[in-house]
Parts: sequence; structure tokens; C-alpha cells
Amino acid sequence: MFEWSETDELIRDAVRGFIDKEIRPHLDALDSGEMLPYPIIRKLFGEFGIDALGEESVTKLLAKQRKREEALAAGEPLPEKKSGGGDGGAFAGQESLMAVLVSELSGVCMGLVTAMGVSIGLGATTILGRGTLAQKERWVADIVTMKKVAAWAITEPDSGSDAFGGMKTYVRRDGEDYILNGQKTFITNGPYADTVIVYAKLDEGDGADKRDRKVLTFVLDKGMEGFTQGRPFKKMGLHASPTGELFFDNVRLSKDRLLGETEEHKGGDGRESARSSFTAERIGVAFMALGIVNECHRRCVEYAKTRKLWGQEIGRFQLVQLKLAKMEVARINVQNMVFMALERSRAGKPPTLAEASAMKLYCSEIATEVAMDAVQLFGGNGYMSEYHVEQLARDAKSLMIYAGSNEIQVTHVAKGLLAQ
Repeated sequence: MFEWSETDELIRDAVRGFIDKEIRPHLDALDSGEMLPYPIIRKLFGEFGIDALGEESVTKLLAKQRKREEALAAGEPLPEKKSGGGDGGAFAGQESLMAVLVSELSGVCMGLVTAMGVSIGLGATTILGRGTLAQKERWVADIVTMKKVAAWAITEPDSGSDAFGGMKTYVRRDGEDYILNGQKTFITNGPYADTVIVYAKLDEGDGADKRDRKVLTFVLDKGMEGFTQGRPFKKMGLHASPTGELFFDNVRLSKDRLLGETEEHKGGDGRESARSSFTAERIGVAFMALGIVNECHRRCVEYAKTRKLWGQEIGRFQLVQLKLAKMEVARINVQNMVFMALERSRAGKPPTLAEASAMKLYCSEIATEVAMDAVQLFGGNGYMSEYHVEQLARDAKSLMIYAGSNEIQVTHVAKGLLAQ
């Protein structure tokens, strides 16, 4: 893949039309927090049939799983899986659609993408990957259609990049149930989520090293006794994506809320679940970065052609041309990384965690650099909110922290190289 297909371009044009009509007029309200992102996302899903597509895909996935389980229970041979592995996620086979959607939205209001991506890409995907059939039927369809909003809670006040070692949120057994205590922070969708995936250490009361305790994954619903969702934080950027704290005070969890309904999950403990999510999340950062770079590139080229100083367009000045040329190089590089990720996904050979970390490291840094150069190119106008590049710069910076700080990405890339 070296360019977008004709279908991709048709979708892109339709998405741009929706953005112009439904998002740009509300940017100030979204950026101030006056308007929440979820009604716009639901309208987008309805207009483009993404909700119906997701629901249909999930229905088919669960029907296949049900048949396999029934065959297994009856002692019948299981149907062979196709080469290339797995059933895929809720939008398997629609990777280009999602890449176009994410990149186009990110260039206008990246907070919308973050709210949507965490809910579906982390929330629904974790339940699909680790849940029982009953758990998937219970929660997934509502999440992939955005009827309900999901949050994915792993980060804590004292853990940050040391997500597992520093984790203090814990569960202890109480008969057939579990009792959850602790706190999570910087949780996207946290203040308004209907469904929350929570990672917690198992405290077996045996004095074992807290860093090495088993990590379990649970699903909570809004309004459960002892579960409190904090107010949205005030942030530098991503204002359209609500972020907050979660508090757990002796929350009683029945076993049907433990993903897989077993502490000995065949996919490993919660650490393995999170690592899989990290890979997808970091690839998603490349899609978001492409939107930032494309929008800054477009705005700067237009501005360089129309803004005049000393009787000529500023695009004639070599230092301005240097910025434009670097933006073009960045656009090509990030787009090629996105194309590579799409092709590998289609071939059933998605990037490894180390490769996804390398993509995230480069794309987030270059998107931030391009956005800051856009502010500089616009001069005083760039510092004003009406020209939008200052919002792009604020949002772009989050990509260097989001999905694991870039310092951690360096470690993952290096470990991948040294393990070869």
C-alpha cells in the first residue's frame, strides 16, 4: 500500500463534510468542556453506519464462538480457523476506514478520537480478548456502538510508567466475591464512563512482594456501591476528551465481573492483556499524528501563499520554505508508517510491541515538532486560538505522554533490538 484507495478517499471526503458541518462550529464549546464529545461521536457513528457495522461484526464473532463452545461441549470436532489467525476485533477488515476516520478527526479535534479510541480500542477490545462469551454478550455490543462509554483504568498516582510494579489498587477474596480498593488517575472517559475495565493486584494475604502479585482484570459499571468517578481534570490540551480519577472503596465484585471468570486465564494475567492493548494504542498514535501533521501542513501551505510581508508572500522566504519542506518529509514518513501498519494487519502480521513503540516514539515527536513549527510560521496569529494551530500544538504534545511516555518507548524499542 503506497496511497489511499479510491474508497478511502471517498470516505475521507464524506468525513470532512461531516467535520465541517458538525464539529468545526462547536470547536470552542468542545475545547471549553461545555460540550461533551459523546453525542457527536454517536451522530458520526449513526450517519456513517459505523454503529451498525460494529454491532453486526460483534454478533458474527459471538455466533462463531457460541458454535465452537457448543461443538466442544458435544464432543464434536471444532471448525478450523482460517490461516492468519483469530477472529479479529469488532472492526476487523475495516482498518483503512478507521485510519481515515481517526486521522481526519485528529486534525480538527483530537479529543474526540481519544474518547472514542479508548472506549472501543481499549475497552471493548479488552473484553473481547479476555472475556467469556457471556461477558462479551453483556458488554461489548453497547460499547462498540457507543451506546455506552467505556474507560480503561490502569494508571495510578504513584505508578505512572511503572504501571504494574507501582500498582497499589488491589482485590482480596471474600468467599466467591472480590473486594476492590484503590485509586486510578488520568483515566480517559473516567468521569462519564458507563463501563470501566479495572486492573488490580490480587492480595492473598501471604506477605508476597507487592510488585510480583498477580494482576486481575475486572469490569465495573457506573453507580456500583463504593465506586466513585471524579470530576474532569483541567488539562493543557485534549480538552474534548474528559479525563479524571476513579476511587474504589470496598467495591464488591462477583466472579462474573472477573474477565475470563478465572484467576488462571489462558492468556496470562492482566499484564499480558495490557501489553496487547499497549501495542494497538501505540499504533493508533501514528494515525492520530498523521491527522495533526496533515492539518498543520495544509494550513501552513495556505498561509504561506496568502500572508504577505515586505510586498511578497512569506512562502518565498527560504526559512519558511525550510519549515514547509520539513513538514512534507514528516507527512511522507508518518503516512508510510500508517500504510505499513495497515498492510501488516491485513497480512495477519501486526507490528510487535517494540515496533509499535518505535512508531509511537517517532510519530508523536514529529507531530509535536510540526505543530510547534506551524505556530511559529503563523507568528502572532499562531498564538491566537482562532487560527487553530495553537490547539493542534497543545493536543500534539499529549501524544508524547499518552500511551506511555516517550522515554518508556525508548526502553521498549531497545529491549526489542537486544532480544533479537
